[in-house]
Amino acid sequence: MCGIVGIIGKSQVAPLLIEGLRRLEYRGYDSAGIATLLDGRIERRRAEGKIINLERLLVEKPILGHIGIGHTRWATHGVPNETNAHPHSNGRVAVVHNGIIENFQELRAELMRKGYKFESETDTEVVVHLLTLYLDEGASPVDATHQALKRLRGAFALAILFVGREDLLLAARRCSPLAVGYGDGEMYIGSDALALAPLTQKITYLEDGDWAVLSSDGVSFRDLEGRQVTRAVCQSAVSGAFIGKGEHRHFMLKEIYEQPQAIANTLNTMFNPVSRTITLPNVAFDLGAVNRITIIACGTSYYAGMVAMYWLEQVARIPTQVEVASEFRYRSPALAPGGLALFISQSGETADTLAALRHCKNHDQRVIAVVNVPESSMAREADGVFYTMAGPEIGVASTKAFTTQLTVLACLTIALAKQRGAIDHATEARLSSAIAEVPSRAAEVLNHDARIREIARNVAEARDVLYLGRGTSYPIALEGALKLKEISYIHAEGYAAGEMKHGPIALIDESVPVIVIAPSDELFEKTASNVQEVVARGGKVVVFSDAMGVDRLGHSAIYTVALPYVDPFVTPILYSIPVQLLAYHAAVLKGTDVDQPRNLAKSVTVE
Repeated sequence: MCGIVGIIGKSQVAPLLIEGLRRLEYRGYDSAGIATLLDGRIERRRAEGKIINLERLLVEKPILGHIGIGHTRWATHGVPNETNAHPHSNGRVAVVHNGIIENFQELRAELMRKGYKFESETDTEVVVHLLTLYLDEGASPVDATHQALKRLRGAFALAILFVGREDLLLAARRCSPLAVGYGDGEMYIGSDALALAPLTQKITYLEDGDWAVLSSDGVSFRDLEGRQVTRAVCQSAVSGAFIGKGEHRHFMLKEIYEQPQAIANTLNTMFNPVSRTITLPNVAFDLGAVNRITIIACGTSYYAGMVAMYWLEQVARIPTQVEVASEFRYRSPALAPGGLALFISQSGETADTLAALRHCKNHDQRVIAVVNVPESSMAREADGVFYTMAGPEIGVASTKAFTTQLTVLACLTIALAKQRGAIDHATEARLSSAIAEVPSRAAEVLNHDARIREIARNVAEARDVLYLGRGTSYPIALEGALKLKEISYIHAEGYAAGEMKHGPIALIDESVPVIVIAPSDELFEKTASNVQEVVARGGKVVVFSDAMGVDRLGHSAIYTVALPYVDPFVTPILYSIPVQLLAYHAAVLKGTDVDQPRNLAKSVTVE
């Protein structure tokens, strides 16, 4: 959520700041702004809504300067409007901020008692006035920043300008990610490497509690105590080429269609096609000795973890539990020393998941992260990392990140099962062959796009939609309901099909579409019985199955889609795609902002 970019150097920064903000749009935002220093004053432009509104304002009222900061805001404190948009400034200091200042109310009260005037409803404005307080007491900008940071509580990233100091750009990080980039006579800051990719591939990631003092010639890093520290420079692999939609109307649709290749790319890092075996990336401990796994994630990644729980228990015979990251720490879970904690995150920066990771490390857990961003905080802090090779995912609603997470988790399951002796070589070869088929089978699923678009016309008219599944199809039902809610704003719920009779069946009538995930597996007959219960109560059933399942249930459904038959082990990966397409087409028909749905952000970096 939110995005920061900053530049100090020799070029006019306004166009570069706008470009950086455009590359951060995928994180989600509801207003944007930039500020520069010029001739001893702060020049600032802010606009509610999309960056195009800010660009129009800059055409009417251009600003100059060789140093500046920019921000895309996703509202936390204060409604989304120009007054609450960043950068915040009082004419002496300008600040952009990601995250939450937890003690802003007590700081605001203190500053108001001392005569400082507030214009916005945001927590960010306290940083502006707190810095000004220390300047008024005689501190230099660097010392004022150090004093202010020691008083702020919360998770945040900051970029700061001071009037009269066109040679100085300050940045700070606590929990929320921030990177410094190196140029030729210029220095940059950004929320992630993607924002800085057109400018530089030389990156330093601030560690938690770090703050940085930048000039056009370089940077010095300091810890929370103000001591100078050394931080490594790395070469970012993120491309500087701007990521476009190609021939597709939305990023989400483009990313859905990229899934066969993304799954193949991910699989190629672990699957040996000659031996039909899985080789996991090296980790710092013996995975085969693991006797219990705790999976921790949020949102769509949590549903990937639910699928993995079924796999790991059924195939690898490892006791596994899956936890919602935002709840995990607060119930003080009992963690046996030496257990394995497996964290799943597209961005590797999700605040709740990252906090849970650190909690587990502090309680003697081995930690593995499944992430899509090699430079992310989770990747750097985990004992081992399994990368999803999805490439940049711009649409807020996760698609290819989800299916590549499932691909990694399936490979992990097979490898652990073999190491533990839970499966023999023949079973390993069968499961490995099954997952090797997924990229081509996924491409076949995409051939049903027109049929799913037709089904979406019915779904888009509904007020409520139910999704049903059993076994590993249950998490896919949950994920399908989440996708529909996220981007079409239609109320939807996913249920374990066997639980319908325990309450949710009361919701069924002729106005409620019921989406059934029903591959021909060992639970198919049970699901078929649940479908009959729905039909008997007037429910409009849509069945996603294979040819055998469609033949069995087709007479009961208003629509069916016959997907390729695959080994039941890999059906969760394949059946994710049609529920994504159904949500996408329903949202398009509803006229919503598919890539940036209201109230949502790509990377949730606050609790």
